[in-house]
Amino acid sequence: MSITVATEPARPTAPPALRYLVVGAVAPLVLLALWGALLLFRAGAPTGAVIGTPAPLFALADLDGNPVRLADLRGRPVIVNFWASWCGPCVEEFPLLAAALERNRNRGLAIVGIVYRDRSESAREFMARLGATWPAVMDPAEGVAARYGVAGPPESYFIGRDGRVVGRQIGQLSQSDLDRQLAAILGEE
Repeated sequence: MSITVATEPARPTAPPALRYLVVGAVAPLVLLALWGALLLFRAGAPTGAVIGTPAPLFALADLDGNPVRLADLRGRPVIVNFWASWCGPCVEEFPLLAAALERNRNRGLAIVGIVYRDRSESAREFMARLGATWPAVMDPAEGVAARYGVAGPPESYFIGRDGRVVGRQIGQLSQSDLDRQLAAILGEE
């Protein structure tokens, strides 16, 4: 008597190169899906300086190496303006800021320009050419820009005397934008 044992036929195994190819194709898709999920998660949470909350504090050096601290300006209305010498809209916006500072200096208005992704030499020349008299500070590691949530210049934050963010302008300021934001921080609303 003979006994027959049924065995499964041997399954062919994929060559190692094919396995690496599959993993190499699937792994980026998984990473992309995770990145998308992270973006969706973060989209619901406010980032940067939020209107009504205390402005993120900073202490940076101006173009001459002098310290500029936002905390030292507490009690004054402040415009924090992120700009760069290569930014066309910044060129158009600077005269508006200069005129606003001149008109409201006696009301305590202060402007701090934060140089965004630019060289100090270019920033210094830009300030001189446009006649800007407020301090321009360097943010070399972009830590302050990150805390404010800056995407690119120009971007301005309007901070009330109490140190809270009252307004934000993404992109170039028009005269009416500036007047509206100034009214809010100078106490005219």
